[in-house]
Amino acid sequence: MLERIAVLSDVHGALPPLEAVLAEPDVAAADLIVLTGDIAAGPQPVEVLDLLTGLGDRACWVGGNADRELVEARAGKPSAIEVSNWAAGQLRDDQVARLAALPPTVTLSVAGLGEVLFCHATPRDDEEVVLVDSRMARWAEVLAGVPAGVRAVVCGHTHMPFARLVDRRLVVNPGSVGMPYGGPGADWALLGPGVQLRRTAFDVDAACARVVAESGFPGAAAWADEYLRSRHSDADALAAFGPRDGR
Repeated sequence: MLERIAVLSDVHGALPPLEAVLAEPDVAAADLIVLTGDIAAGPQPVEVLDLLTGLGDRACWVGGNADRELVEARAGKPSAIEVSNWAAGQLRDDQVARLAALPPTVTLSVAGLGEVLFCHATPRDDEEVVLVDSRMARWAEVLAGVPAGVRAVVCGHTHMPFARLVDRRLVVNPGSVGMPYGGPGADWALLGPGVQLRRTAFDVDAACARVVAESGFPGAAAWADEYLRSRHSDADALAAFGPRDGR
C-alpha cells in the first residue's frame, strides 16, 4: 500500500509549470507520481516526455484523449487542434510508442483511501465530461462499471480541481498542471491518508518567455498567454463543458 501519491494531470506539453510541481517537496517525497493523461499535447512535448521518462518507476502513466490523438495524428489522422498536430510531428518514435501503450486506467491501494482508480476523463471513456456539479444520475451512469471495491476515483480532463462524494465514493480531480482554468498556477493533488488539492505558483512571465524561446510551435506566444496565464475562468469552463455533461 502506498502512503503518499502525487497526482499530476493535463500537463499539456508545458515544461515550466511541470518543473515547478516536480520541485515541490511533497512531490519529491511521494511514493509515486501518477500522471492522469494529456501529458504531451502542447508546445514542449519532447522535453516534457523526456523529463517524465527520467522519473523511471517513480511515475505511473495513464493515457488521455490528447495522448491518443497525438498517436493518431502521427499515423495520419489529424487532430482538430493545431498544437496537437504540431506536437505529434515533434515526437520521436519511442515517445509515440510510449503514448500508444498507455493504459486507460490504473488502480492502486492508497493509505487512508483504499483502492483508488485513476483515469483521464471517466473510467469508461477518455474524453467524457463530468463536472463537480454533475447530477447524481449522471455520476451513477459514468461510474456504473467501477468495481464495488474501488472507494475513490481520480480523473482529470476538465482542468478544474475538485473533491466530492458521489454516493459514498470519493471523486477527485487534481486540475491541470499546464492549462489551468480558474487562475494561474499549476494544480495537482496529494493523496494519502486524505486528499489535498494543491496549487504551485511559478513566475508566469518567465514561463511564457521560456515557452516562446524554447518551443518551435508557431503559436507558442499565444498559447502561453492563453493557458499559462489562465485566461479562462472556472465559470467559463463550466459553461462551455455543460452541454457535454448533458445539460
